[in-house]
Amino acid sequence: MPDTPDRADNFYEVDQNRIDVVERPRSLWRSIYAQGWLRKSLVLILLAAIWEFYGRRIDNELVLPTFFETMAALFSAFASGELPAAAGYTIPVLLMGYLAGLALAGILTALASATRIGADLLETLTAMFNPLPSIALLPLALLWFGLGEGAIIFVLIHAVLWAVALNTFAGFRSVSPTLKMVGQNYGLSHLNYILRILIPGAFPSILTGLKVGWAFAWRTLIAAELVFGAQGGSGGLGWFIFERKNQLLIADVFAGLLTVILFGLFVENVIFKTIERRTVERWGMSGNSR
Repeated sequence: MPDTPDRADNFYEVDQNRIDVVERPRSLWRSIYAQGWLRKSLVLILLAAIWEFYGRRIDNELVLPTFFETMAALFSAFASGELPAAAGYTIPVLLMGYLAGLALAGILTALASATRIGADLLETLTAMFNPLPSIALLPLALLWFGLGEGAIIFVLIHAVLWAVALNTFAGFRSVSPTLKMVGQNYGLSHLNYILRILIPGAFPSILTGLKVGWAFAWRTLIAAELVFGAQGGSGGLGWFIFERKNQLLIADVFAGLLTVILFGLFVENVIFKTIERRTVERWGMSGNSR
């Protein structure tokens, strides 16, 4: 076998000082698109422009006041103190009903995760009462609790309870079996097992339930105040909307609705977003970056 010639190895020296990192400059559109708050602000501005254009085209305040007419009514109602007083009545009632619903949902979900009978109880109650509209219970609530905050809080609890309990229990079931076995191997008590294993693992579903329950509570409260205010002669934002409708002050009606929308945007984009950023995104459970 003939000898093979030695292979010549070529070595090249690389000048580290001449290596440059090539970065494509980000366009203005990409810079704008990367800002979530700016994208949402542009959407709101676009919707306001469409509202203003369509309102001017209709040219009938009793059908659809323009955006600027609604904003003028909103500022006027705030300056007179009527709208802050109505919101000051609505928001504490909303928080009481929402927190009470969360507490009951937590108890039911804890029982469901602890025993099979508890799971059967939660599934049966959810199948029975979740399809039942909360506002349909208001006549019974008025008979049981009278014309007071108790009747509204009762229907709010019904609106919040089943959505939160159902999403939380579904989240508990979706927790990784490996994570569950790790918690069991550490010998955690049942309470610590829920607090340290199930809740962090199921928190995306829990947060979804909190958002859905909050939306249901808002809708139920405004509808309940329309009825409660009509019967009791007082109330919060729902009564404000009902009273202005009777007076044909449609711009004020839209101002009341806009107040509900603005408060909902604040809760969704400030409170819930902060919770999501400090939990779901921090723990690496969010698949999409914004």
